[in-house]
Amino acid sequence: MSNTTPALSAAELLRWAWRQLTSMRTALMLLLLLAIAAVPGSVVPQEAINASALANWQDAHPKLTPIYDKLGLFHVYSSVWFGAVYVLLMISLVGCILPRCAVYWRALKLPPPATPKHLSRLPEHAKFSVDASTDEVLARAKVALKSYRIAEFDNSLGAQRGHLREAGNLAFHLSILIVLGGFAFGSLFGFKGGVVVVTGDGFSNAITQYDDFAPGPMFKPTDLEPFNFKLQKFNVEFITNGRSFGAARNFWADLAIVDKPGATPRVERLAVNHPLSVGSTDIFLIGHGYAPHITVRDGNGDIAYSGPSVFLPEGTDFRSFGVVKVPDAKPTQLGFEGEFYPTYAFTPERGAFTVFPDALDPAMSLLSYQGDLGLDDGRPQSVYVLDKSAMKPILKADGKPARLDLHPNDTVKLPDGLGTVTFDGLSRFVKLQISRTPGNWVALLGTIIGLIGLMGSLFVRPRRVWVRVQPDAETGHTLVEVGGLDRSSVSDLATEVDRIADALGREHT
Repeated sequence: MSNTTPALSAAELLRWAWRQLTSMRTALMLLLLLAIAAVPGSVVPQEAINASALANWQDAHPKLTPIYDKLGLFHVYSSVWFGAVYVLLMISLVGCILPRCAVYWRALKLPPPATPKHLSRLPEHAKFSVDASTDEVLARAKVALKSYRIAEFDNSLGAQRGHLREAGNLAFHLSILIVLGGFAFGSLFGFKGGVVVVTGDGFSNAITQYDDFAPGPMFKPTDLEPFNFKLQKFNVEFITNGRSFGAARNFWADLAIVDKPGATPRVERLAVNHPLSVGSTDIFLIGHGYAPHITVRDGNGDIAYSGPSVFLPEGTDFRSFGVVKVPDAKPTQLGFEGEFYPTYAFTPERGAFTVFPDALDPAMSLLSYQGDLGLDDGRPQSVYVLDKSAMKPILKADGKPARLDLHPNDTVKLPDGLGTVTFDGLSRFVKLQISRTPGNWVALLGTIIGLIGLMGSLFVRPRRVWVRVQPDAETGHTLVEVGGLDRSSVSDLATEVDRIADALGREHT
């Protein structure tokens, strides 16, 4: 006689796997796993959110970069493994919730259970006699139990209420599925992009205008709405005293928006936590900084570069780092990187720093390089990172790196007749996030359903009550029994049973 367990057939194995996947335990584990999987997206810079921060991180961690890249940690939310967890969670929730909905629907059609034989064994019980007839007592019971679902039996009534508690539980779990579906829909058909706009410049809603652009798999470029805008003005107010000295009190931007070609421009104010909507596209103000105007003349005296250069803030004091690339300079390409100080100060101990984030005494300090910028080999390159692999520092006569310290309207000559650099002035820039997430209203609906369901599951108390009557032949009175059963942990069942008993004519002695 063999003790070997027979092997499962393919159908049995699939049935077992489906039961495991659609269990509530598995759904909770997948939900926890999804939360854990989202952590790297908050810790590691994401390519679709901040390309410049990602470039700086990769430069600082050259050994970890290829490992993280293979694991998809630079684009967590669009990675295969994150999508797999997402899909499995949705399948698990569907398989878990729908059968429970079917069971609940069948339970709604069932009448209250029959009256137990021994009501005295219930948690709350009352027994007394009244002068009224059995029919009259049952009529009173129907009135007292009008908020219950009632079923009539031979000499008793059964009543129950609180079915909405299970409906609340189902609605809460269903809301999770709706929210996930809304986010998935928005990710598939929407997009998210970032752009830096200098005051006085404009933007047209085309893919080529974005600094970084992350479309959904189902997104089509023709879905972009044909609007454009010009950054007319940017204002920022800094706190000048107190414990919050130097912090931004408020900042906002005025945009002249043209909804479609030929439309009349309308001026709208864009502020933090107050985005603008153009059709189904949302515009968010997420940052700001300074863009010094720089003019570079090459060794031939020709203007090789002129215009504002965006310097990215490195802290709340708005000390900023920036790069200037001059590929058209002759006889050799030039590159500059350095820092901008809104309110310049210097001490031997600290070196150069800024004492206030507003541009009260602006200055910048640049290191200069010559050689090949690497722009001609076709490799993608961040505008905020200077590739110095094929470049060498420009040195002064004493062999030290040529450091250029400039205030507005200053001009500094480069060594060896390589040209000049002029600090012409200063503008501000804003960092904008432009996105379209068509599933937001679905996620909002799911959130509302979840809150309603949670309130129902917390405050609705499922309860069953029975009333039995029988005539007492010896006294001519009617014996009445009231029993109750409450399925919630916090209950006022005793008060409810007393209320019903009093309504049926119980006398207090």
